[in-house]
This record gives sequence, C-alpha cells and structure tokens, in this order.
Amino acid sequence: GADSQGVVLLGDSAGAHFHIPPEWMTVTQMTAKSFANLPMAFTDELDWPQFSEITGFLNSTIGGWTDSLYLRLRRRNRCNHRDLQNISQNGGSSGNLLSLIKSLARNQLLDNPAIVIYATIGNDVCNGNRDTLAHMTTPKEMHSNVVQALQYLDTRLPNGSHVILTGLVDGRFLWDNLHDRYHPLGQLNRDVTYRQIYSFLDCLQVSPCSGWLTPNETLRNLTSERALQLSNVLKEIARSEKFAHFDVFYMDFPLRQTTEEWQKMGGEPWQLIEPVDGFHPSQIAAALGTSITWQKALHEWPQVLGKENPFNDQIEAVFKDQGGH
Repeated sequence: GADSQGVVLLGDSAGAHFHIPPEWMTVTQMTAKSFANLPMAFTDELDWPQFSEITGFLNSTIGGWTDSLYLRLRRRNRCNHRDLQNISQNGGSSGNLLSLIKSLARNQLLDNPAIVIYATIGNDVCNGNRDTLAHMTTPKEMHSNVVQALQYLDTRLPNGSHVILTGLVDGRFLWDNLHDRYHPLGQLNRDVTYRQIYSFLDCLQVSPCSGWLTPNETLRNLTSERALQLSNVLKEIARSEKFAHFDVFYMDFPLRQTTEEWQKMGGEPWQLIEPVDGFHPSQIAAALGTSITWQKALHEWPQVLGKENPFNDQIEAVFKDQGGH
C-alpha cells in the first residue's frame, strides 16, 4: 500500500506494559473472577503488550483505555494493517537489548519500512543492587550500546525507515506522588504505604529501582542526574550519527505533558503509576503518552507518519474490519 509501514518497539517492561492486577491484592475486591486472567498473565510475564502505548491493539480489560501508535497509524493509512512487533523485555536496558534486537522480523529488501521506537525508559539507571550507582549504565556505555543497536538495525531495516530514541524518565515522580499513599495491600486497614513496600523490596534486594524508590533524597537526585546524562547521549546520537536506511529522532519521555493532560481531565498524578508495583506507567499514562508522541511527530517530523491514505474508506469497504486489528 501507499506509504505503508510497520511499527516496532524495542523496549523494557514499560514498553511491554507490565501490570499486576490490583484486584489480586485488594482484599475488598477479591473474588474468584479477579483471578480469571492469572494463567495468561503469568505466561506473558505480567506483560500486556496488546494494550501498550506503541503496539496496543485490543480494548483494555485492565482499566483505562487503549490508544497506540499502531492504531493511529492504521487509522491514518489502512494499509498499515497488523504490521507491528513489540520486542520488549522486563528489565530491558541498552545492554541487553543488543541480543533482544536480533528477533526483529524485517526483510530489508522485501518489506515495507518501519518506525522503530527505542525506549529503555529506566533500566539503565534502575537496579536492585545495594550499591545502585555503581551498577548504572555510564554515558560511555550508553553511547556504545545504542550505536551498536542502530548499526544492527541498519543491516535489517528497509530503506526509508525511521528510528525514534526516547529519553529516560525522571523517576523522582514516583516517590513524590506515592510514598505516603496506601498500597493496595494496605488499603483495607490503612496500614501499608508505598514507603514501606519500597523499603521491604529494597531489604529483599528485589527493588525494581533502588535509586528512585528510596527515602534518600540525595540518591533519588543522583539517579535522575544519571538518567538525564543518558538522555543527553541519546539526543547527541540523534543529532550526529547518520545511517544508510533510516533517519534518527530524539524525544524526551513525555511525563510532564502526560501529567498536565491528565490533570486537565480531572485526574491525579498518582493514577499514572501502576498501583501494585508503584513503578511502571499505568494504562492511562500509556494511552495519554501516545497522543503526545503522535502530536509531536505530526508537527515536527510529519515524514515519519507518512501521508494519510485517500483510499481508507474503500479499503475498509472491501476488507471490512477483520476483527478490528
């Protein structure tokens, strides 16, 4: 089809849309029905890419709503049908994405171009180690990892593809908005706050992010400082590196705009965070993030999204809905 292209996400657990249903833990909501999705959730390592920000295609059953780059591209051009790949992994960082990226399904000569979103939102600074700062990716390592990933993509992506590098998040948002709120486990008796959950996970050395989920403000600031340095590496790569088969863009992680947008709709910032782990972006955050990314691309890099297909209505008339995705 005219201008048609696929969507590929290279990411971490946020990109895969990690979610533990809060009704598994909130005593007042617990019924047999609450656990109906348990087998599927565990097989997918608690990831729900079918509702995610980049590759979501099903109506959300986990609260919020689904809006995704894939669905918007499909509406813009009906030829972009079922051409999506979510290569995300819980714990995905710039380092371990180098092996994960090999599962990219794209034939350089025969396939349509792709829009690749590279989004390791936190794992280059997030770990559960005692000496968390020593285990963070350095700017030098980040540069090397990302350039290697892009060089690999240059051997796989068809001509005319696009890569968008997403900056790291400023995770101070998590502590600031959650630490004194009750966790689902503590909602009934008002006895367990996120501050306690974070300390408990840290004590077991299984915290998803010792640098941000901590009462130590200095450490939270240092973690954000490193995240900013790594985002600047990505920004610099987008500015200075050139590749044969694609162009490279950079965008900040849209947390501030997402929060503003949600507050305009009457929401609270804490609702943008997954309630059980107190760490990942929620379904609402993912859906709102989509529209912010889309608007940015539309205004600043319209070539990435391709033209609107004038034959959309005819395509729909001939092929019908095909199950909606």
